[in-house]
Amino acid sequence: MTRLTVDDVYQYIRGVCFKTGPPGTVGAETEWFVVDAADPAAHVPAPRVRELVSAAGAPGGGSSVTYEPGGQLELSSAPFPGLAPLHAALTGDIAHIRDALEPAGLTLAGHGVDPVRRPRFQADHPRYQCMRDYFDSGGFADVGLAMMCSTASVQVCLDIGADAADAARRWRLAHALGPVLVAAFANSPRHAGRRTGFRSSRQGIWTRLDPCRTRPVLRDGADADPAEAWTRYALDARVMLVHTAKGEWVSAPGLSFGEWLAEGEPCAEDLEYHLSTLFPPVRPRGWLELRMIDALPERYWPVPVAVAAALLDDPAAARAAEAATEPVAGRWERAARCALADAALADAARACFRAALDALPRLGGSGLVPLVAEYAERYVERGRSPADDEPAAPPQAPTPTAFPSLEDQTWHR
Repeated sequence: MTRLTVDDVYQYIRGVCFKTGPPGTVGAETEWFVVDAADPAAHVPAPRVRELVSAAGAPGGGSSVTYEPGGQLELSSAPFPGLAPLHAALTGDIAHIRDALEPAGLTLAGHGVDPVRRPRFQADHPRYQCMRDYFDSGGFADVGLAMMCSTASVQVCLDIGADAADAARRWRLAHALGPVLVAAFANSPRHAGRRTGFRSSRQGIWTRLDPCRTRPVLRDGADADPAEAWTRYALDARVMLVHTAKGEWVSAPGLSFGEWLAEGEPCAEDLEYHLSTLFPPVRPRGWLELRMIDALPERYWPVPVAVAAALLDDPAAARAAEAATEPVAGRWERAARCALADAALADAARACFRAALDALPRLGGSGLVPLVAEYAERYVERGRSPADDEPAAPPQAPTPTAFPSLEDQTWHR
């Protein structure tokens, strides 16, 4: 196998992760907790879910079905040339899975963090065991387990851009939008039956977790070349696990990818795998993967997809979003903790939603306008998010939880 150089890494990232082309393609990934309707506090065995889903056959809209280590079910759409066909296909595929689970008394629940159950590791693939070992060895045992087993999101996948200049603009805007999207769709104020002090506890968990692979890539200098920035990020990040030529999985070899590269060992396959273990809120994969949005109830999962696509793909909406997000860019912690109770984030979200609603008909998304408008009226225009639907909790005595209270943690910036 050919061994890589730093220049090889840069060329791969430039040619694959930031491959440009005319925007317009959109995809989405929706993650769900599977819950026993008769006993929501019970953990549903992952093999039971897999058996039911397998027996129902493949979803007709082309979505792939995968499972996270805690048993969360993920539906990943195919890429579509616009919002309308994506919405139709993924809506049908979610209904297909829901119908497969319903006779067994199981339901799909959309929350950013499991509000009732503590983490339970249910994965049998050695990749996930190595991931767990890596977080244990790095001092992230509790939060690593919570991330793997107790979080769920809606991920939006959009094109990189028409050319290098357009890609750089979209890259900057996606990062600037991140805190607004966290705040507008915050839906995880509780974990394991207790409030955490955050409206998006999922974002709180991800931010506390191993910053070399979860912090935003774009932090210093808005004009930085995206491929350069992602290359530096990848080289500096620690290697999580190695899949050896003998088929063995080795966790936490104790060096960064750049250090491993200096030893002359990694090949192209190792680079591809390393990049798949990096989890920033905006991840380039040949498309922009927006990873900062909490999972939502089934009715509302299309809203963040429509809003993000409109704001990045429509030129007028993009200009409005750039202006609206400038005062709040980088406020990840504030967004996770306060959501739209923060006045500046609420103002930015209102402006972004209005721009998106104006743009959707131009993008062939007129059918989504009523739903986005409903969400805006119910939440955004009122400075609220789904987290605020939770009733106020009475004072509680401290009890053990799966990980320490987020209120007590220092944030990685």
